[in-house]
Amino acid sequence: MSSAQQPSVLRIFVASLAVLLVCAASSAQDTRKVVEPVLPPTCVTLTSVFTPASATSGEIESRTTRSVAEDTRRIQQALDHCAKGHAVELAPDPANAAAKTAFLSGPIQLRAGVTLLIDKSVTLFASRNPQDYEISNSSCGLVSDAPSGCHPLITAKNATGSAIMGDGVIDGQGGATIIADGKPSAKSWWDLAEEARTAGRQQVPRLIETDLTDDFTLYRITLRNSPNFHVSYHRGDGLTVWGVKIDTPRTARNTDGIDPSQSRNITITHTYIRTGDDDIAIKAGDGPTTNVSVLDNHFYSGHGMSIGSETNGGVSQILVRSLTLDGPDNGLRIKSNPTRGGLVEDVLYDDVCIRDSKNPIVFDTAYSFPGKGVALYPVYKNITLRNVRISGGGKLQFNGFDHAHRIGVTLDGVLLLDGASRYKAQAIHTDLTFGPGPANPVFTGDDSTILGKQRPGSLPACAANFVPFPAP
Repeated sequence: MSSAQQPSVLRIFVASLAVLLVCAASSAQDTRKVVEPVLPPTCVTLTSVFTPASATSGEIESRTTRSVAEDTRRIQQALDHCAKGHAVELAPDPANAAAKTAFLSGPIQLRAGVTLLIDKSVTLFASRNPQDYEISNSSCGLVSDAPSGCHPLITAKNATGSAIMGDGVIDGQGGATIIADGKPSAKSWWDLAEEARTAGRQQVPRLIETDLTDDFTLYRITLRNSPNFHVSYHRGDGLTVWGVKIDTPRTARNTDGIDPSQSRNITITHTYIRTGDDDIAIKAGDGPTTNVSVLDNHFYSGHGMSIGSETNGGVSQILVRSLTLDGPDNGLRIKSNPTRGGLVEDVLYDDVCIRDSKNPIVFDTAYSFPGKGVALYPVYKNITLRNVRISGGGKLQFNGFDHAHRIGVTLDGVLLLDGASRYKAQAIHTDLTFGPGPANPVFTGDDSTILGKQRPGSLPACAANFVPFPAP
């Protein structure tokens, strides 16, 4: 609605802002002093016995001798006996380094203070046999209503100070057919995710899952083709993700990149992520998540930089700075609903470039709301968008739940770079503040207020921020 129009459903209160309204989110960050990790010394080096072709053929999982168990055993045994502060190194076969560069493993567990180090040119492939992951008999590799039926490929539980590092790759083989009863089946892990759209849960393994593990580090590693979430960090204090690449097709359902939950002191930096679901999703389902810094990252396909949908434990003190989103389904997103909602506050998005997204900004309090079980109302407040530049059209939506459960957001430099006519901007049950930076979105909606006003201006250009996904 322009200033020349009379307000109808949008109640507007216009006031000039004489001073900068400083949001508490401006100081939100990981409270640790985070520096670039360093590779630890090696305690033992394991060499490959497989070529990538043999490791991905399915023949190994099909053998009755279950040869995949040998790599699993020797990696686990090395981790169990490695001294803290050292690494188990996965390396090519020195006698045939050009060919034998693959490992094939079932579930392994990291140990406190020990690093799994994967050399450049080496790939750790995940077994495609559901029996390797099953928690109980026949619980993995199907769609059912049961709780989780599969162990992750890599688990870190009570493993403080553990890490995964190196310039190699961990490949979950999510798109390859499952090996069932000694032969390839008709379905992949990702096919099970699609099958579960209508009913049930896909019983498939995550790639990396931590629990009760502080000071966990991922450094320089490439993660790809996870059957489900790539990284789930739960109930921890201190997560560092530095220089990591996550590479999985946009069509692979439920393949979140990095999901911190019920945790604090998190830094994710210098990452490149393209995947089939949330690139990052900050969650708080069973406790608060706070003090999170997401700095200098590039996202491509996926559902963008998300908070939620589980926010009932409370999310606070979040800093997202220097983020480039190139072609995601969603850009900046906060999502919850009254079955899992709570307070999201003190969030600052600063220096963000978004192009070619259907939904560049979506803050939704009724995400996938079934219309019943209303008790956990989402409230988003003290949310600041600063120096955000958007191109390519799409929807900007601030959807508060009702008059009492609102969204409070400040637009301190938010520019639509290619004309407001290409965008649909809506604010419902929302309190908007404009300024002091320029902002040009024009909002319509019900039961919303505006303090300040839209004004033209300029922000630093984004062209140099959009770079191709790094080559393997």
